[in-house]
Amino acid sequence: MKISILIPVALVAISLVGCVVAPVRPAYVTQPVYVAPPGVAYVGPTYAIPGPGYVWAYHAHYGWGWHHPQYGWHRGWK
Repeated sequence: MKISILIPVALVAISLVGCVVAPVRPAYVTQPVYVAPPGVAYVGPTYAIPGPGYVWAYHAHYGWGWHHPQYGWHRGWK
């Protein structure tokens, strides 16, 4: 009698062993704030962000554009 009760409980416990619970993320994610250099007028993005990790930043020669810390400037700016 006791074994018949333990079998379903054991099956449920075994089935839950592989469950992975994702950590709780904050309700909002803040983007880094970029401040324009002195004497430079801010110009908002003119096209959509090219991918995750890009930030809208100022380039000394080309002006405003998307920059990624690993891949560099979008559209190949140097």
